[in-house]
Amino acid sequence: MNVDLFGRTAVVTGTSGGIGLAIANALADSGAVVHGLSRTGAVKEGERPSHPGVRHLKADLLDYPALAGTIERIAAGDGLDILVNNAGATARCRAEEFLDEDFDHIHNLNVKSVFKLSCLCYRRLKASPHVGRIINIASMAAHLGFSEVVPYCSSKGAVLAMTRGLAVEWARDNITVNSISPGWFPSNMTRKVMDGDRRAKILARMPLHAFGDPADLGSLAAYLVSDAARYITGQDFAVDGGALAFGF
Repeated sequence: MNVDLFGRTAVVTGTSGGIGLAIANALADSGAVVHGLSRTGAVKEGERPSHPGVRHLKADLLDYPALAGTIERIAAGDGLDILVNNAGATARCRAEEFLDEDFDHIHNLNVKSVFKLSCLCYRRLKASPHVGRIINIASMAAHLGFSEVVPYCSSKGAVLAMTRGLAVEWARDNITVNSISPGWFPSNMTRKVMDGDRRAKILARMPLHAFGDPADLGSLAAYLVSDAARYITGQDFAVDGGALAFGF
């Protein structure tokens, strides 16, 4: 299905590589003007090329006054129609040894910044002539338990609950809110918590027995912000190679 996003403006976080870059590229390829926010404001070396329609900006997602200014500058031209909250962090450590500062950083970036950025974009999204769209990137960790990344699991569970809450609260404000729960896709973050043993267990847990391509997530994101998905809100979409469906 061809998705037409011409005339729409999007903000995507965490676009220096991996899932965020793939989503930004997919939206731009469908015609949207995409503003990609990341710590570096650039694509990491070795990543796939950035679409010409993606404008990369440096941003600290935990500096809310500065972030508010960035959103207003972006929206001052053609408004704002789409927000994709993708940026996230994790750390691998047993629960009883987890440092407070690591726990706080994971929840500040994965949960609080998602909420704050959504609220900063609310007024602009509400005014969108196309219906304002928010997509939050959750995780399989919101549905399944994973050892040594418990704070990440709890943060993504919060993202899932937040998605439903915002979808209900903003349903009459011209905004839909959905989430995507990726399975295992190549990224710097997943490589931090994966060794050979965990890799084998993950592949065995999926009926397709293969890691995903971030482009698949981009295709779903483009659909969810298109006119074809106007009646979809408060939903989570697993792109996981069948992991959630896998029984015994």
